[in-house]
Amino acid sequence: MKIQFPRIGIAGTGAMGRGIAQIAAQAGSEVLLLDANPGAAQAAKAALEDQWARLVAKGRLDETQASAYAARLHPVAAVADLAPCDLVVEAIVERLDAKQALLMQLQRVLRDDAVLATNTSSLSVTAIGAGLARPGQLAGFHFFNPVPLMKVVEVIAGLKTDPAVCTALVNYARQMGHTPVQAQDTPGFIVNHAGRGFGTEALRIVGEGVTDFATVDRILRDQVGFKLGPFELMDLTALDVSHPVMESIYHQYYEEPRFRPSVITAQRLAGGLLGKKVGEGFYRYADGVAQVLPEPPAPAVEQIPPVWVSPRASRRAELYQLLKDLGATIETGQSPSAHAITLVAPLGFDITTVAVVERLDPARTIGIDMLIDDAATRRRVLATNPATRVDIRNAAHALFARDGKAVSVIRDSGGFVTQRVVATIVNIASDICQQGICSPRDLDTAVTLGLGYPLGPLAMGDRWGPTNILEVLFNMQTVYGDTRYRPSPWLRRRGAIGLSLTHVEE
Repeated sequence: MKIQFPRIGIAGTGAMGRGIAQIAAQAGSEVLLLDANPGAAQAAKAALEDQWARLVAKGRLDETQASAYAARLHPVAAVADLAPCDLVVEAIVERLDAKQALLMQLQRVLRDDAVLATNTSSLSVTAIGAGLARPGQLAGFHFFNPVPLMKVVEVIAGLKTDPAVCTALVNYARQMGHTPVQAQDTPGFIVNHAGRGFGTEALRIVGEGVTDFATVDRILRDQVGFKLGPFELMDLTALDVSHPVMESIYHQYYEEPRFRPSVITAQRLAGGLLGKKVGEGFYRYADGVAQVLPEPPAPAVEQIPPVWVSPRASRRAELYQLLKDLGATIETGQSPSAHAITLVAPLGFDITTVAVVERLDPARTIGIDMLIDDAATRRRVLATNPATRVDIRNAAHALFARDGKAVSVIRDSGGFVTQRVVATIVNIASDICQQGICSPRDLDTAVTLGLGYPLGPLAMGDRWGPTNILEVLFNMQTVYGDTRYRPSPWLRRRGAIGLSLTHVEE
């Protein structure tokens, strides 16, 4: 197959530029490397040659192939040297003025039909191209680090981008072995936009005193299947990267409550607790390993009281079966006895609200999160209200730990932990589709490849029920009075009629 862009230029040879150069050379393009720092382009070529040599030594790459890749890399000294290129990818510092200045220089020396691409992660493609003589030739081409391993690339059309330019970049991305997704020019594009809910909602949970960082991480790993919890992830990416992105997207969307950052990360950033790279963030690190206190064992309880289940509990039949499997004594009367554990399983509401509305004794009332089928999780989550007695809490904890499954007990929270984080993720993704930023398919593809989620956000909503997610959001908005939780029209309409979130109107 004929390569889409036989000769490309890479302007900026940091980690991102080197990664793009690597996959471009491997795809068959001649790659011209330019960097403003003297010797940087030559150093980038040497680094890539060393990398290919190591793969040869490990038997993972043929020596002839490695030599062919290296022969396609050509360091150059000046912008004018990129004149023969069919495509130039800008991968310099994330500053609007610097990108604009470089791209204007490039367009003056390139052919009229040459394509310009910016690897910006947070700036407007339209704004970057505003001063160009031919803004239609510029598009966003946003890769993720490390480029050879992160197999997704966002292709972004500015307001004046020629659709043929995006088509060409989509085809080239596939030739590079990457999966292209197409997005409109909006803050955060797809991945950084869709990823807002995971960290910001986790920060709100901790900020409310519901539980600690490690417990949030455990719950979201064990209940939902995330590879890393939000605080583990922020420690890995580092707060000097992640907090400015939170603030940037929040302000670019004119203080949209769904993207509201947290004082927790602002304070920790100011204090230098950046994460793993400095040895301390949300966790302390020793030899690169997070130091996490082991979970305390389930309390020892001599006799567990009978359990009464609210008739409004979600997954009530499954909850009854679970209690039977755990050997609980179950009360079936219209109201609990004076000695029973009163068990509720709300969607979105906190335990206090449920106890008041259902006229239950709050001292004996405790909640369990049943959004996700218990059989599909590795952890159960219980929530107390401010009046829950210690003996009731301990008895419920002991009961639900009987079969060896991990149990976390948190303070009262509308939506526990999993419900509110998942619902926020699904809601933001739904609004991305409502705005027409990208297709539902590209959104789920971008997030699973770019963020490593176990499911795309819309697939999450479909798996656990758009109607349930909608109920969680409506009830959380009631509990907190915060427009952050208002449902997107995309979710509200599909949830109301039981339609898949990935459904696109004809």
